[in-house]
Amino acid sequence: MSFCEQFPVGEQTSDAAGADRDERGSENSEQSIICLRCPRGCEISTTLDGYGGIVEIFGNVCKLGREYVEAEITNPLRILPTSVRVRSGERPLVPVWTPKPIPKGRLMDLARATRSIELEAPVAIGQVVIENWEGLGVDLVTSGAVRRA
Repeated sequence: MSFCEQFPVGEQTSDAAGADRDERGSENSEQSIICLRCPRGCEISTTLDGYGGIVEIFGNVCKLGREYVEAEITNPLRILPTSVRVRSGERPLVPVWTPKPIPKGRLMDLARATRSIELEAPVAIGQVVIENWEGLGVDLVTSGAVRRA
């Protein structure tokens, strides 16, 4: 018995038009996600009810895939790698990133916030550029160094 078969969710039915519906009568939709938790990269299919709830997950080889899809559906998170300007440095930009993921919906907000940042050289690796951004407990940290010109 596969991992997914051990965790069945609600029973599905089909209406006269052939649309899948759950026991509450909402239309189901399917979504395909490539798992990024390990190098295998399983293509995992998921069926969602009309309210965004997970009805079924299949195609994962291990439980990490199931956990990844559940998190991706309910609360998608991302790491932001980008760069910020450097004044008086050997290079005009330094790479930065968020060591902890942030909610996917806030990614572009943080990216916009980095546009106005300009650091003074020298810049060291691991230097905190923004601490606890928007109270999310996420820092923006340099991942490269720039010497003074």
